[in-house]
Amino acid sequence: MKHGWADIERSDLEPIAQAPHTARRRAELSARFPGELLVVPAGNPVVRANDTDYPFRPSSDYVYLTGDQSQDAVLVLEPAEDGGHESVAYLLPRSDRESGEFWQDYHGELWDGRRNSLTENERLLGLPCRDVRTLPERLAAATGPIRVLRGYDTGIEAALRDKVTAERDREFRVVLSELRLVKDEFEIADLRFACEATARGFEDVVRVLGTDEPTPERRIEGTFFVRARTEGNNVGYSSICAGGEHATTLHWVRNDGEARPGELLLLDAGVETNNLYTADITRTLPVDGRFTPLQRKVYEAVYAAQEAGIAAVKPGAAFRDFHDAAQRTMAEHLVSWGLFGDRTAEEVFSLGLQRRFTLAGTGHMLGLDVHDCAKARTELYVEGTLAAGMVLTVEPGMYFQINDTTVPEEYRGIGVRIEDDILVTADGNVNLSAGLPRSADEVEAWMAGLRG
Repeated sequence: MKHGWADIERSDLEPIAQAPHTARRRAELSARFPGELLVVPAGNPVVRANDTDYPFRPSSDYVYLTGDQSQDAVLVLEPAEDGGHESVAYLLPRSDRESGEFWQDYHGELWDGRRNSLTENERLLGLPCRDVRTLPERLAAATGPIRVLRGYDTGIEAALRDKVTAERDREFRVVLSELRLVKDEFEIADLRFACEATARGFEDVVRVLGTDEPTPERRIEGTFFVRARTEGNNVGYSSICAGGEHATTLHWVRNDGEARPGELLLLDAGVETNNLYTADITRTLPVDGRFTPLQRKVYEAVYAAQEAGIAAVKPGAAFRDFHDAAQRTMAEHLVSWGLFGDRTAEEVFSLGLQRRFTLAGTGHMLGLDVHDCAKARTELYVEGTLAAGMVLTVEPGMYFQINDTTVPEEYRGIGVRIEDDILVTADGNVNLSAGLPRSADEVEAWMAGLRG
């Protein structure tokens, strides 16, 4: 087993497409923490059952700064004399055949597949690469201020236990999150592709929806999953395939029911690209292809709210503006239907009474995480202003619970959400998911066309 292996080192590799962007991102991070050792782990596999692991996905911050997706890897920014940093990726090298690691180690290359050599990774990533097994010794010798991204590698955290503080590491996580608020051209292109692939996945679902008999929610889930795995890495989050009254549960991911003709299907799903950026799109579809009058009434109210929300997305606007615009519009419709007695729409909106039926916020940042930049400071995110390059969802919804006795019985069990991924531009916005129809008439025509 030790002999007779041909050399398969690859010498013709070019840097990955995002290498110039990851270098700039590391430089921005370096400028925030001069003179400090910065440690960003990719993370380790997590056991699913006995000797099988969940599919591995590296930490988003590690991916953002390297473009790499290796498990057990760590990015270290070493302080340099000029006040900047030298970035080093610590990775597993090729399996050693001389020691038997190649075939004896359960995670050797014979079992898990070929890894890049350190030299190959240096060419791909555009930064020095070293054996990750030498990192504990380096960290043990480290002096001066150190920050580590916690929650991904317990071994690294243990090695640094006496050298870091929780407060400093929280600050580090916040900065990493805030760096991702404005997307660069590579990220925008990847998010655009994610939306296009997701649209094709929604088309796949429409084609399998039964017009005369129920369609299992798990068939819907599986149909979209095939598209996600064919065009990307995976789904970006657990798909919500909510038929009928399940649509009133915001995060219905059990998907163990049915989408029945005459009812609505709320499909909330997104393709995660091979670079790990995800779309997040929702459409609410009449299973048999035609809205009933009441379904259309609710749908058009949500559509109007989304139109108002999207119109409020522009540079310099407060992040909350699109939420308020959508909520105000839904309050006006709910009042017009007589659901709040004699109260005016302004009273309902100011008191937040519409939230009984609208439930959630109207959107969030999008990127490597479906809820991106979640650790950013409130004053820069929820209470901040929009800037060109930000990507966010606009997703108003109305949800009438099956046991809500405050609404007429015919409303109960209806849930509608419409969600699109919106890029803030220099002079307004662009809907990255505009390839999917949104108005009721367009949805019906689109479904009819797909079904022939």
